[in-house]
Amino acid sequence: MMYTQKAIEEILKKVSKRKISTQVAFHKLRNLSYESLGFARLDHHRVLRKSLPEVIYAPGKTLEQIEKIAKALRRNENILLITRLEEKRFRKLKRKVQKLCYSKEGKIAYITPHLCPPPQGGRKTERKHFLPPVWGKVRMGVEAKVAIVTAGTSDIPVAEEARITLESLGRKVQAFYDLGVAGLHRLLDHISEIEKAHVIICVAGMEGALPSVLAGLVSKPVIAVPTSVGYGSSFKGVTPLLTMLNSCAQGVAVVNIDSGFSAACFAHLVLNTQQ
Repeated sequence: MMYTQKAIEEILKKVSKRKISTQVAFHKLRNLSYESLGFARLDHHRVLRKSLPEVIYAPGKTLEQIEKIAKALRRNENILLITRLEEKRFRKLKRKVQKLCYSKEGKIAYITPHLCPPPQGGRKTERKHFLPPVWGKVRMGVEAKVAIVTAGTSDIPVAEEARITLESLGRKVQAFYDLGVAGLHRLLDHISEIEKAHVIICVAGMEGALPSVLAGLVSKPVIAVPTSVGYGSSFKGVTPLLTMLNSCAQGVAVVNIDSGFSAACFAHLVLNTQQ
């Protein structure tokens, strides 16, 4: 059975043609809301409610559980994202799930049939995008760019998780890596390019100062992502988290430590409101 917009449209067509009653249609639609695998209940309606798909968070799940969830989500040939997946587990999973790709830096596995070519760990990325059918009714505006800025090279894994998530959702991304405040001239050299984006994701560890500095220079919303990069007094990301929460620059939103995925989802929703 298809668990997408197409399935709902088929049910509504049957109601309009009086092939089924409204009561029967109600029960069919209710059954389409989620799929139970016993150990997991897949929220197939999430993409219709939020324009964000169900995503697999790998830690804590067995390889068999990930495989079953992935195959269920792929039944309608939709995009597939598996976050925080170790490379060894990916290699085993790839034998079971066809067309599965992987970013070693971002620790994220993906199937993105609407991207040509699929995301591949680049630095500055601008590709032609093709929207999959599931996004057909959403005014996504693929030309609306997201700029991803990191303070250091060590922050790139978190940025890559965000980049691949956004590109999988059909967003156009441009990445600017290693522009931290220890050499502010590097940021100033690219500020005019960064300003062209509709929303900016800023990833930083250590003291976490970059999002506040960046937000003071641009007119676009900044999503700050603290990372666990840094020496002992950074407390595995708590110090940059508190710095970002106390930003004196307006227009900064902060997500959880190392959560590139959350930043990407928030940026996607921001862009949806701008269409």
